[in-house]
Amino acid sequence: MLPDGFIASLVESVGRAAADRFESAVLCAPSVSVRLNPFKTPSVPDPILDGAACVPWNSDGRILSQRPLFTLEPLFHAGAYYVQDSSAMFPGWVARRMLDGLAPADGRPVRVLDLCAAPGGKTTDLAASLRTRFGDGFLLVANEVMRSRAAVLSDNVAVWGDPNVTVTSVDPKAFAAFEGFFDLIVADVPCSGEGMFRKEEKAVADWSPQTVDLCAARQKRILSDVWPALREGGVLVYSTCTFSRAENDDNLAWMKASFGVEPCTPSDPFEGVLDTAFGRLLVPGSVPGEGQYAAAVRRLAGPAASRKPVSEVQRLRPLRSGVRKGVWKGRDFVPDPDWALSLSYGRGEWPEWEVDRETALRFLHKDALVLPDAPRGVVLLTYASLPLGFVKNIGSRCNNLHPAGRRIMMDINTGL
Repeated sequence: MLPDGFIASLVESVGRAAADRFESAVLCAPSVSVRLNPFKTPSVPDPILDGAACVPWNSDGRILSQRPLFTLEPLFHAGAYYVQDSSAMFPGWVARRMLDGLAPADGRPVRVLDLCAAPGGKTTDLAASLRTRFGDGFLLVANEVMRSRAAVLSDNVAVWGDPNVTVTSVDPKAFAAFEGFFDLIVADVPCSGEGMFRKEEKAVADWSPQTVDLCAARQKRILSDVWPALREGGVLVYSTCTFSRAENDDNLAWMKASFGVEPCTPSDPFEGVLDTAFGRLLVPGSVPGEGQYAAAVRRLAGPAASRKPVSEVQRLRPLRSGVRKGVWKGRDFVPDPDWALSLSYGRGEWPEWEVDRETALRFLHKDALVLPDAPRGVVLLTYASLPLGFVKNIGSRCNNLHPAGRRIMMDINTGL
């Protein structure tokens, strides 16, 4: 049951027709979609993609015909794709449309901040887009203020494998000291969550007009805190998973009045995507996914691009910055599990051994393996030619080097 007063608010934001479609859609099961990693392509087609439809605003996005049990899919653990709602991919499209005008004239790396980044969907989308556009010439800082969520973000970044992503866990106001540092900021701010009603009962239970007002005020504070970090001519992509005008267009109008910005949201037509005064709005029933708002503004005046070196980011004490190859333990060099998943890993650094699905799941479950025909010593296990992680084969058994914190907890035979 939808909260009292919500439908009237929805009609005000999206119109009666879209509101009616939402009321019908909210009774249906959500769609399931993934975004493929363009830098990790398996050697064989992934069965979960059978019958999948393309996401119009992301060439790597696929809307699946059914929901697999992702925990028991080895390619998920290899970083071949990220599970992300198709509507949540829309801010990534807005960001991509902004990249062409952001290449620094002095040849330095493009600097991007994903301000409210957990669990990592938009971060991994940005990383793929930046690498496609700029090669290795970028820095992406992914920040999440809540420490527990930041740990999840860090794991998801590790599995995705891009070494140019730095993960931090600080309050947005910490970035004010980085005056003019970033060329692009993506702020997917906390919101009232109206767009997630179909997926999250708590969002329905927590909704009220007062919650909307509180969220709108918090969003303004977050934007004010981070605004100094955006250089003159830089772009801020603002997004929420709500329909509320107070949290969406009203905040864009406030930015225009307060900061002096030029709205620059791209207007390419997509079926079902609604145009608003400043942005674009996706509503379940009109699109296959959940609710999403996205808009972009360009900073007209402010600090010139900062000459601070990228190493300045280390002041924030990142949870993750780059990836290390491993550590020496006595006479033995033990490779870091994240090195196997990194795009920087040079294939052939360690002997490789291709495994079947059952063995891959046993490795991910952190079971003891016996690989009598595999080379002795440290071996990289692969599945569909993609790296999964390292074992140390001592003949009678293998020491499983998969991180304990990422092991599959469920029964790999029953899925329970």
